[in-house]
Amino acid sequence: MYETEYKSKLMTAESAAELIPARGTLSMGMAVSEPPALLAALENRVKAGAIKELRVYYSHSVAAAAVTILKYEYMDVIKPHPFFPTIIERTLFQQGQQENRQVIFYMPGNFSAMPRTLAAIGIDAFVVMVAPRDEAGFFSCGTDADYTIPASRIAKKLIVEVNPKMPRVFGDSAVHISQVNAIVENESPLFSVPSRVPTEIDKTISKFIVEMVPDRATLQIGIGGVPNAVCAALSNHKDLGIHTELMMPPLAALIQSGAVTNKYKRLNRYKNVYTLAVGDEPFYDFLNENSSMEAYPVDYVNDPYIIRQQDRLISISALLEVGLDGAVNSEAVAGKQYSAPGGQLDFVRGAQLSNGGKSILAAYSTASNSKISRIVPKIEGPTTDPRADTQYIVTEYGVADMFGKSTTERAEALIAIAHPGFRDDLRRRARTIGYL
Repeated sequence: MYETEYKSKLMTAESAAELIPARGTLSMGMAVSEPPALLAALENRVKAGAIKELRVYYSHSVAAAAVTILKYEYMDVIKPHPFFPTIIERTLFQQGQQENRQVIFYMPGNFSAMPRTLAAIGIDAFVVMVAPRDEAGFFSCGTDADYTIPASRIAKKLIVEVNPKMPRVFGDSAVHISQVNAIVENESPLFSVPSRVPTEIDKTISKFIVEMVPDRATLQIGIGGVPNAVCAALSNHKDLGIHTELMMPPLAALIQSGAVTNKYKRLNRYKNVYTLAVGDEPFYDFLNENSSMEAYPVDYVNDPYIIRQQDRLISISALLEVGLDGAVNSEAVAGKQYSAPGGQLDFVRGAQLSNGGKSILAAYSTASNSKISRIVPKIEGPTTDPRADTQYIVTEYGVADMFGKSTTERAEALIAIAHPGFRDDLRRRARTIGYL
């Protein structure tokens, strides 16, 4: 039915890249959905001097962008505006600092707000990797609905790179051929990340967390050793549900264990809901044509109003440092931007509004080979989660509940789960501040 339209829009990556303006705004799919052939063709335009100033809005770049448009020598004409910086942007930032240049333009904000932010800015072109077209004319975006679906609907030009390796999933996660301006075919390996093997500390922290997760809970779980240990330890639970920002292999393993039925969810019942996914080849095979897997845009999945409608929503995420008053920094190290808020505050708030819900933020008690305490008198970085919003803080030494506590009670609870080597100093500093 759509074969003629498909052929009329099919072109080389070089021809498709010509649709991207020399001056203007570009957005690209994040992580797995970065389109390598299109980005390589865009790099060729940069090399040829055809790009004058292109502001690029995106989240979580990976190798496809790093080896093409996100090179330091292109920063005169490529202006990266990341919502979630990675080592790629951190490296560019450091290079710029050495020459007293600003080359990275970080976009702070909650992940749920990214679609409306892009709409307000206005996007001239959007490039993204998709799965092959189905009989109804839809290209599934597979691993990424996040800002991908909203951006594809507001961009002036939508350019897709069709990759047969991209899984086809369900939910609100596809773009129709009628929306597409250009189609490029390119088979390439999908970006993958190995799962981190949990350490003994991860397992200790996970035990505290699992005790707080009841049967029939709906889960949001982040990435890292502690979440992986939690997923493994939940396999004997019953009738769990999934409503999570990130879908990953340990969560897929939990689903396959039989502990997840989604039977008691109030929204998207019997479905595993996510907004982005990343893993390895077996994981992508698990996603493909799996009708239990539904991807939705981030302004749905991460909306606190949507989150609160699930009963017993348990949100489990990580932090970098927490102040004795309960304020949390999860995005900066030594005062410099390291990552981003992502959807953490969205779920911190939404989970506590859920009937029986809990917000859990976990971390090792120390960093830098036990030289630095993650529990500090006052956080140094930006406030990812205000002290008025935090609930449970967990380390390998236990659980501190911030809800309904004075600053004195919070300080006492957090010092009790700090590393023993830092507790005396924390008490002294707490007295100086006036908490004790």
